Amino acid sequence: MDEGRSLLRAGALAALVVGLSGWTWAEGPGAKELAARPSVRGSVPAVPYAIGPADVLRVAVWKEPDLNLDVTVRVDGMISFPLLGDVEAAGLTPTKLGENLAKRLERFVEAPKVTVSVSQANSARFYVLGQVAKPGEFPLASRSTVLQALALAGGFKEFAKPESIVIVREDQTVVPVNYKRIAEGKDVSQNVLLQRGDTIVVP
Repeated sequence: MDEGRSLLRAGALAALVVGLSGWTWAEGPGAKELAARPSVRGSVPAVPYAIGPADVLRVAVWKEPDLNLDVTVRVDGMISFPLLGDVEAAGLTPTKLGENLAKRLERFVEAPKVTVSVSQANSARFYVLGQVAKPGEFPLASRSTVLQALALAGGFKEFAKPESIVIVREDQTVVPVNYKRIAEGKDVSQNVLLQRGDTIVVP
């Protein structure tokens, strides 16, 4: 993503958040240091990871050491695999890809058992905008939460309003997050698990 597209995305998202009907920005306290706060895991169930281009996958076939290898998902969403050639991977979960590989390998291997894991989730990203020390784009690790994302972004600036954080999802769903209630242990369910493409906006 080049600088121009990043600025356009930031502007569009800021306009979306500010223009939400009936939205009121709560008054927030002054500067806060996120590093001093314990990380609390939210109770929201994990979202299945969808494989994307540039992801590095570890494929293991039980009792077939020659078929245990690391593969990189190409820009067209395919991987190259021994005996099978090109196999579609983008958009699938690791479990589903493993099932597809096992089914296709039945012609060559007796009762194949295939396990697929993501070694490097290079395609998954989230964004943090607004009143944080280091706004920008970050890699989405497995089970990344709002608190972890805010820590990666360096914490809040002095005049941030952490009670009024929102997550803007790729489908334009807006999820409100009150950092103060999470930090005080009053509503840890708001420590939402992030999804690919989420943008956290801190007013």
